[in-house]
Amino acid sequence: MNNIGTIDRLVRVAVGLALLVAGWGGFVEGTPGLVLRIVGFVPLATAAIGFCPLYVPLGLRTRSGSK
Repeated sequence: MNNIGTIDRLVRVAVGLALLVAGWGGFVEGTPGLVLRIVGFVPLATAAIGFCPLYVPLGLRTRSGSK
């Protein structure tokens, strides 16, 4: 039941890595840095499994092919 396409996955990986680098790289410190470190795993996880739960109620799908 994948609903994330290839380009969407690549964007999610890039965004997730950018958030993690900002949080752990010392670019953002304190509570905002901690938030970035936690939130950075969300796009990486959804890219890894190929499924975005938020897309379901919104009726979105970036993956082509059969449902």
